[in-house]
Amino acid sequence: MRVGEVRLTASNQKSRLVRFGAAISVIVLSLGYLAWTGVQQSKSYYVTIHELQSLEGRYDKRLRVAGDVVPGSIRRQGTRVEFQLRENNQVLPVVYQGTEAPPDTFKDDSQALAEGRFGRDGVFHAQQLQAKCASKYAPKK
Repeated sequence: MRVGEVRLTASNQKSRLVRFGAAISVIVLSLGYLAWTGVQQSKSYYVTIHELQSLEGRYDKRLRVAGDVVPGSIRRQGTRVEFQLRENNQVLPVVYQGTEAPPDTFKDDSQALAEGRFGRDGVFHAQQLQAKCASKYAPKK
């Protein structure tokens, strides 16, 4: 009888190891999946305004676009800001509706970087906005 009990105990240990291994595998795979989807959702491609017009899949990707803010184009409506970015001779309408107010350096002729999605309406819908005033840090002439 003791021989049977030893086999039963060894069998129990083996099944516990299998269950433990399965649980660890599920946890590792879940963490890997969450990490991969997080990276996919947060990555964004930097494109110029010119590249944006001909980019394949431009409506499906998270993008970053930079340019100079067109003077007189800034329209504030609460937390929503509409403006235009210019790069060379190309102009892109942008609507920013983020959780934070635009930075203090966001003014006419400042350089701005908008991160978000390009809509089928031809407007770039930004969730994040960065700006810098180039003239503030330029050397005096």
